[in-house]
Amino acid sequence: MTQQIIVGFIVAAAAFYAAWRWMPAGWRRSAAHKLASGTHRAGLVDQARAEQLAASLAKTSGCGSCDSCGACGKADVKTTKMPPTAGSR
Repeated sequence: MTQQIIVGFIVAAAAFYAAWRWMPAGWRRSAAHKLASGTHRAGLVDQARAEQLAASLAKTSGCGSCDSCGACGKADVKTTKMPPTAGSR
């Protein structure tokens, strides 16, 4: 019984992590600010720490965020080498 509870907790944590990771950046920022303000209202952290928490939770890494940062530019068609097709030689 205890093992099932532990496995359930691990699966729930993994599902939460996956949902957070693949959530759109705007939603993630909004959720991070709400979560941080909730910890401040509950008296768990002060205002400065709540702002730090919101910033660290909303942080996006790499190109997975897709919030128009400009890092994912289009490839230059002239420099992109395409493999030859079967009919061309």
